[in-house]
Amino acid sequence: MNPDNRLNVPDRIEGLSDLAYNLWWSWNPNARNLFKRLDRAFWKSTGHNPVRLLKEIPYHQLVSCSEETTYLESYDVAIVGYRDSLSTTKTWFSTTYPQHADKSIAYFSLEFAVHNSLPIYAGGLGVLAGDYCKEASDLGIPIVGVGFMYPQGYFHQHISQNGWQEEFYEQLNYDNVALMRVCSADGVKLYLLDTNLEENPPAYRGLSARLYGGDREIRLLQELVMGLGGVRLLNALGLKPSVWHANEGHSSFMLIERIRELVEAGIPLQDAIKTVKATSVFTTHTPLPAGNDTFPLDLIDKYAGRCGKSYGRTFLRKPCPSLR
Repeated sequence: MNPDNRLNVPDRIEGLSDLAYNLWWSWNPNARNLFKRLDRAFWKSTGHNPVRLLKEIPYHQLVSCSEETTYLESYDVAIVGYRDSLSTTKTWFSTTYPQHADKSIAYFSLEFAVHNSLPIYAGGLGVLAGDYCKEASDLGIPIVGVGFMYPQGYFHQHISQNGWQEEFYEQLNYDNVALMRVCSADGVKLYLLDTNLEENPPAYRGLSARLYGGDREIRLLQELVMGLGGVRLLNALGLKPSVWHANEGHSSFMLIERIRELVEAGIPLQDAIKTVKATSVFTTHTPLPAGNDTFPLDLIDKYAGRCGKSYGRTFLRKPCPSLR
């Protein structure tokens, strides 16, 4: 994964390097056209991926564009728009609600569909999450997204010669997409968790490999990692959201982890529950049994039973009425 966002481009159009790593370009036509005009055929062959485009396009083509008057006029307009979008003082939110400038919203979702070059989504759930982030960016609403990286994404399909549907996965090359390793909270709005770390046990390193992959046990572990790990990630970055948004029941353990933290800090359980309720938002998209995960209690007890012990009770077997 690229540690920074520096790419080899001519000085006159050096802003393309920074722009390529900010997914703002994906919903801004002027920004997209800057990359398309470098080489339309190549742009299409990369799947409209500006990072890969700038890495693989012949350098002389970049030089040629950097000397073309019409291209530079479009470049200057787009870059001014991009830099304006980075301002935190000119947005709708900052001018309408200046008293809330120090507040933020955490948005937990298993999917985020920002652009097809970052295939970490399957359908409507991710498209809505991605649209929330894009609109929040344009309005200046301080949203912090938390999800998974999924290096193998969601499966692709084709029909075999025998007429059967077959699934296959493609490994994502981190170096060719708009991703950077997070070391601090500065300038980052969407955090993607990845369990494929050397310090993790081998059995757990592949938990985040695929979206909706594996059996129920894998799915439960993914939801545990996102819920518990996501809260702890934001804590580690020094972020203190005022509102916590759970996009579907996949994010339920985020609520449990927040309650656990408050109880551990000495707050009575009922007060902790009230606090989490008052600062949480939940959205659902498929309110049908077939569209939601269900897990047997023995599996939940196996991995999440310690959550209940943190509250001094068998939390999952005998749930508190206030959590129903």
